[in-house]
Amino acid sequence: MNSFSFVDYSIVVIYLIFAALWGRFVGGKQRSVKDYFLGTEKVKWWLVTFSIVAAETSTLTFISIPGVAYLTNLHFLQVTVGYLFGRIIVAYLLLPQYFKGDLSTAYAFLESRFGKNTRTTASIVFIFTRVAGDGVRLFATAVPVKLLLDIDYPYAILIIVFVTLIYTYTGGLKGVIWVDAMQMFVYLGGAIISSLVIWYLIPGDFFAKLGTEATLGKLDFLNPGFNLDFRTFFNTPYTLLAGLTGGAFLSMASHGTDQLVVQRLLATGELKSAQKAVIASGLIIVVQFAIFLILGVLLHIYFDGRVFNKADEVFPFFIINHLPSGLKGVLVAGLMAAALSTLAGSVSSLASSSFYDVYSILGKKKLTEERQLLISKRLTIFWAAVLAVSAFFFLEIKGAAVEVALSIASFTSGGLLGTFLLGIINKKADQRDAITGFLTSIAVMIGVISFKWMAWTWFTLIGVSVCLLVGSISALIQNRNKIKKNELN
Repeated sequence: MNSFSFVDYSIVVIYLIFAALWGRFVGGKQRSVKDYFLGTEKVKWWLVTFSIVAAETSTLTFISIPGVAYLTNLHFLQVTVGYLFGRIIVAYLLLPQYFKGDLSTAYAFLESRFGKNTRTTASIVFIFTRVAGDGVRLFATAVPVKLLLDIDYPYAILIIVFVTLIYTYTGGLKGVIWVDAMQMFVYLGGAIISSLVIWYLIPGDFFAKLGTEATLGKLDFLNPGFNLDFRTFFNTPYTLLAGLTGGAFLSMASHGTDQLVVQRLLATGELKSAQKAVIASGLIIVVQFAIFLILGVLLHIYFDGRVFNKADEVFPFFIINHLPSGLKGVLVAGLMAAALSTLAGSVSSLASSSFYDVYSILGKKKLTEERQLLISKRLTIFWAAVLAVSAFFFLEIKGAAVEVALSIASFTSGGLLGTFLLGIINKKADQRDAITGFLTSIAVMIGVISFKWMAWTWFTLIGVSVCLLVGSISALIQNRNKIKKNELN
């Protein structure tokens, strides 16, 4: 095995310093909260596209997706096609609603449609879900850092948080977007280089071994699920229907109601630019996930199906122990690029949502621009610390972290998306109907998850359906009561 050399350490350290300084430089000086959270000027749509891809897939793509393919096959690719369908719907159904007014967050739409209580409720749920989901992502990032530096997970987590906080705090959203866009090419390039190196290192007849993998079903990417009984069908996450449906609805929720993505889309300043950005990100995602899934199959061939303690350790183990000096540092830098992109976006979106949707609404004092900016930056530091603590709770994950993170996101995303759709579809629904549907949806999801009735790919669809149904029934009952009351008067 090759140890991590001075050259490798130098490459990683230089890259981290460059990322922090670059984010500070391109972020410019912020004079207001709007500058800090939305950018001082309109951001190009293609730049937003790259930053979205980096923020949403990042470390989990770099580490966990190869692990999923290593343990199973390519069925996860069906989910990514659903991601693309969901983004197309977001582009033409939800984004037009956001660009009708001067909105600062995704949840500002809920205030204009229902009221302040709905906006604050949705934002608080987003905050808790984001903290839990990104706690998993941050832990997944710490895996290779732990292996690299031979330190405990908590120290690895703190190193990542500290570097990310530097340019997130100083560069604002614009700095985050520019660094994320750069980092997408760094880690995606690292994945392609890894695939080529693994292919070169595999001894013997590669195509014969690939044929064996195909016989084992490792290359299967389509799973109709027609041979499954009713209960097994809904408990299998990667059938064709579950993958397309789950991917589409989860993507509609994440890219239509999640402040992490919507914040970037609003930074384009134009509806058409935002639409191009979100659809283009879907196309890139399909290709990117295909690359990482194939990488997992190549790792399975290289290690001859060796069993690892955690699926997320397979790829980092290969990088650190089986790549030559120099190239090893480049790949770890790519992995760190993936790590920083998600964490930076998460911290920025949590700070903006908590400031605009909670603090500004519940606060009674009117603050100066300087005071608002100061509070926003303090919130950035606060949420970075909270995410670090959250990551500590996921140290015992045995399976692929990406599935845990997606399950957490699916838990509340259905209720959030359902509330947005209720406001668009049902013109008679008011704030009481929206909150009733939203909270009922979450209550139902607690039962679904606790009793393990279905796979995670169905969670968002169930949440959306419950919210729409309950919210519409509540609106119908309220309207009937109003009619009766008017008749009596």
